[in-house]
Amino acid sequence: MKVLLAAVNAKYIHTNLAVRYLKKTTEDLVDCVEIVEFTINHSQHYILNEIYKMQPDIVCFSCYIWNIEMIHQISRLLKKVMPQVMIIVGGPEVSFETAKIMEENDAIDIAVIGEGEKTFRQLMVAMQENQDYSEILSIAFRARGQVFINEVDALPLCMEEVPFAYHEEALDPDKIVYYESSRGCPFNCQYCLSSSFAGVRFRPIEIVKKELKFFIDQEVKQVKFVDRTFNAKKSYAMEIMQYIIEHNKGKTNFHFEVTADLMEEDMLAFLHKIPVGLFQFEIGVQSTNPETLEAIQRKMNFPRLREVVKVVSRGKNIHQHLDLIVGLPQEDYFSFRKSFDDVFSLRPEKLQVGFLKLLKGSGLRRDAAQYGYIYDDQPPYEVLENDSISYGEIMNLKGIEEMVETYWNTRMFSAAIEAIVSSFYTSSFRFFEDLWRYWEVRGYHHQAHSRNKLYEILIDFYDDQGFVNIEVFKDLLKFDYIKHNKTSTIPKFFPMIEETGFKDSCHKFLQQAENLQRYLPQYIDLPAKQIVKKVHFQQFDYNVMRLEENPEELKHMTKERVVLLFDYDIDNKAIDHCRYFLLDTIET
Repeated sequence: MKVLLAAVNAKYIHTNLAVRYLKKTTEDLVDCVEIVEFTINHSQHYILNEIYKMQPDIVCFSCYIWNIEMIHQISRLLKKVMPQVMIIVGGPEVSFETAKIMEENDAIDIAVIGEGEKTFRQLMVAMQENQDYSEILSIAFRARGQVFINEVDALPLCMEEVPFAYHEEALDPDKIVYYESSRGCPFNCQYCLSSSFAGVRFRPIEIVKKELKFFIDQEVKQVKFVDRTFNAKKSYAMEIMQYIIEHNKGKTNFHFEVTADLMEEDMLAFLHKIPVGLFQFEIGVQSTNPETLEAIQRKMNFPRLREVVKVVSRGKNIHQHLDLIVGLPQEDYFSFRKSFDDVFSLRPEKLQVGFLKLLKGSGLRRDAAQYGYIYDDQPPYEVLENDSISYGEIMNLKGIEEMVETYWNTRMFSAAIEAIVSSFYTSSFRFFEDLWRYWEVRGYHHQAHSRNKLYEILIDFYDDQGFVNIEVFKDLLKFDYIKHNKTSTIPKFFPMIEETGFKDSCHKFLQQAENLQRYLPQYIDLPAKQIVKKVHFQQFDYNVMRLEENPEELKHMTKERVVLLFDYDIDNKAIDHCRYFLLDTIET
């Protein structure tokens, strides 16, 4: 019996955790069980061809909102060219409304409902020994032209019994490795599938440590914990983080979804000791509107969350990614604006504006009529409007989200945006709203733009708004450009200073040991001609470093010729792309 576990991932860099679990669960039973991973960017016929060439007896698909429609079509085509093949599906997209799915797609033979490891193993035992599988719990199956849904197993799998998904696998260092140390969530947020299950189950800590060591030794780029609330149990989370620190080789980043308002002072003190770039936090705020939080049954102490995010931010060692959701109940356009301003005031490294999807099995999908939801009935089930917010307003927020992604989350314009918001706006939301209107009117949303064009557009926007001191702004934006782009070619729309002998002076600066000792001690043993390849000297007409520290000075800053030294050779760029220094003097 040849079993093929097929994953259709959203991106090439993703690894599918589910198919790996199933392989480890059954490889001692089945003569041949293989994994094959595709992406949604592959054509359906390419995937069909690859599966056909492998000639499996059983094909199993892992189904999610991003791939379910593609899997439906591939499975139908597969049945046409391989009518004898058995097709099994599992995952969140088929664990709810299962009968409807199987009735609409008669290519599916069996659906595994809920957690699949135990159920799938029982199926493989039955099929390997040619036994009747019709009494196995947590499956739907087709027989005599009808669909039968069995009772769901009420006993969740013990986390100790879950196999290590990556055992003996040579991991690709360029891919994200997904890992879970717990299942379930202590909260009951109605937009999330976790609201369908009660309680949290933790994997034994010693097993977790052994598995994390496996990732660290392989020096994978990132391990992304899929635990819904990593710090649900403080002592457990602290022990995992401490273990990572003690065994860290500096190659692997660990991403955690955390609930910030649960963090206590001892954890915050501990976090300040974390090496730069080792940890990355994703914090779901979703909304700061009390009525919305009550409607979705989300418990959150935003004042505490604000305090925690600021404390972590002061450490300048942990990248923080904060989330908001558009389309939640009781959240109109103006209340979302307040939620945005509340979160942006914390200046996270990334602010993700997501758009509500009414997932199968979620409380909000069940109660959609109560809030007047209109949503796409095809995956990913995105909300179009509700009683509180119109379709047109949501479309406008999509434009604003594009501006946040382009001009804030890339981190390439941070000093310039900070200066604009601090000097000319009482609401950060209004800045991104104005920028989107400017962008849309000029048709910039119809095509992609080069990096340099994005800087030029921001200068044009500044000028169009009639903001004062545009020359100061251009100098500050040039500062942003050089921080993120090591190049000797500066675009012509930035002000340039041509001073005779400047390059020679920079070379002489690097030949002086006292300068290297003060600014660049790591290069003390290198000749100047090698150091100059790693650094950049730039003249400015204004003190842009002072302006970065005091962005509200943009409106009244006066000329002050300065020279900055940029060093791009830093170990970790999770927070900053380079180091830079204001030089006391440089003789020309």
